[in-house]
Amino acid sequence: MCTYFIIEPNKKIASDIKRVFDEFPDFKYLGTSATIEASQEIIYTEYPKLLLVDFDQSNNLFSHINEIKQYLDNPPKFIALSTTTDMAYIAIKNNFFDYLIKPINELELRKAALRFKKKCNSKRVKKNLCLKSYKDYHYIDTEEIVLLKADNNSTDFILANGSTVIAYKTLKTFETLLPSNFVRIHKSYIVNIDYVNRVNYGKNMCSVRDIAESIPFTKTYMNNIERLTRSLSESSVLSLN
Repeated sequence: MCTYFIIEPNKKIASDIKRVFDEFPDFKYLGTSATIEASQEIIYTEYPKLLLVDFDQSNNLFSHINEIKQYLDNPPKFIALSTTTDMAYIAIKNNFFDYLIKPINELELRKAALRFKKKCNSKRVKKNLCLKSYKDYHYIDTEEIVLLKADNNSTDFILANGSTVIAYKTLKTFETLLPSNFVRIHKSYIVNIDYVNRVNYGKNMCSVRDIAESIPFTKTYMNNIERLTRSLSESSVLSLN
């Protein structure tokens, strides 16, 4: 999953950015703040893979960026947002992923999102998920995972062969570790899009292959459901009854 966070004081600009990124199922929105100082908790707890940063703010912007690169093993990529090109050279020298001029051109933003999605997904070379418990190491092929179900402070992995593997960590732990085809649809469920075969908005339920029971989804995760249905529709022949 390509997680991203927006640092932008202009609410309309931030909203427009989110609207474009919401079109892509691979992206997960972590939030918005007006300044980089206000974003520290999210950056150091949620570890976004992409930060879209307002470049027109305080002079200590780069000190914060350097700290992020210093303390995180896998620091995020940065896209600069600015009303001028004055800092473009500095951004390039600091390996920024892109530099966008405000007001944001929607086409350029969409191109940047597509390029980052491609880069983000290309890093997904590890198919196996390692579940460690004391001296026990259990390796699971992510393509065999149908869904994850929360059970208090542990998580049940329901596999395509009908078996269940228990991990003694919370569901939230795995939300950003899994590939982008895994989507959280409920406080207790993460589903593998590749196994979803029905979404019923009337009953707030979805069906997955190899599982007899329907899986509920809630309004809290409706954006994820919308991304899920868009992703499935893109690879389907659509028939309207």
